[in-house]
Amino acid sequence: MKLTPRIIVTPRPSMTLSVPEGVSRVEFFNSPANLKNLAEENGLFRTPEDLLMYRKLVGHSSEFDTSVMLDVSRRILDPLGRPVRRDQMKRQQKKVWQQMTQIICDYMLETYPDPEKHLVLCGEASLDSTWPLNKPGVPSIRMIHNHFMVFPMDEIAAAEEANPNDPNLTDSGHNTLFLRQLSGVYEQFLDVLDLQILRPMSAGDGSLKLTGYPQGLPSWEVPGGQEKLKDQYFWYEYEQVLLGFLDFYQTFFSLVSNGEETIPPAATFPTQIRDVLLSNPVFIRVARDLREQVIQDPKFANDIRWRPAYKQILYRDDQGKLIVTISQNSVGNAITELLGIVVNRVEDPEAYAKIEPGLVGRLLEVRDRLQAANIGESLSAPCWPNGEYKPRPI
Repeated sequence: MKLTPRIIVTPRPSMTLSVPEGVSRVEFFNSPANLKNLAEENGLFRTPEDLLMYRKLVGHSSEFDTSVMLDVSRRILDPLGRPVRRDQMKRQQKKVWQQMTQIICDYMLETYPDPEKHLVLCGEASLDSTWPLNKPGVPSIRMIHNHFMVFPMDEIAAAEEANPNDPNLTDSGHNTLFLRQLSGVYEQFLDVLDLQILRPMSAGDGSLKLTGYPQGLPSWEVPGGQEKLKDQYFWYEYEQVLLGFLDFYQTFFSLVSNGEETIPPAATFPTQIRDVLLSNPVFIRVARDLREQVIQDPKFANDIRWRPAYKQILYRDDQGKLIVTISQNSVGNAITELLGIVVNRVEDPEAYAKIEPGLVGRLLEVRDRLQAANIGESLSAPCWPNGEYKPRPI
């Protein structure tokens, strides 16, 4: 079978919420009013730390699809002042975030045990708070979220081929700056992590047999698989992967911005930045070439993400291995596109009505596990007023 990215078509219902005249869609989606509506209409579970699990009404998968968001919209009204990265979360928020992630991943892996039948993944995204509010392609809600999905493998196999040059597809050959020109120094820099659980993988070892993705992204296997997700040290190392990425990103784009070879003040690995990055002529040259392009090309300059933006995912490959990978977050690219899956979400209320009972039923099952862990409280919504699915009135 040809290795190629695929296009999955996923039905969605009609959206009943209207955007007020004179307000852009992105501005409206980030408003406290919209986020209040999201929780009331699709909220499943909330913790005292403001972590909200909700149904993705415009989702990626028809099989299993939910998100956990750090919903601080009731406390922080300024969308640009909300946490957008895991390193900006408070200690208790991060602890519960990890616990919820482990519980939901356990549910997915136990419910879908066969890697040849289902692709299981969770993906965490930062939403760059420095991006203009009205910029097309910006994520619709400016708060960090973790997205949990399952795709049937036969659905991926039957899907149409996607254009491998789609700018939203993240791969080392075309669209990711780090891996296109800086893969060697990037891998050398990440060696500082000194991981005890996560095992570095060779490029391509964890690629899906249907898509060939991810392509060249730094990846780490989780020896011990599902059981290791209960180990707090795993989450410590998961955090180290992110911190290493942030140091690399901040050092590089600081050099692009001001042309000065400086170590970011809040760097986690300052010695490694000095010895590996700022002493590497390729790293310096690529940053200065990019700097010149920014100066000369206003359209290109407007597309630069000056603050760290990333996608970090944990997924199960065809062999059943759990794998961690991380990528620079390009504008518009979705979690699934790191694995070569482009999702086309089509408004089709009739098709969605057919899948909704099963989809919601599985979300309520995993919610029961969160409730049993005593970390928050279940929420009622029109489709599950008493903890059971109820069709929406037409």
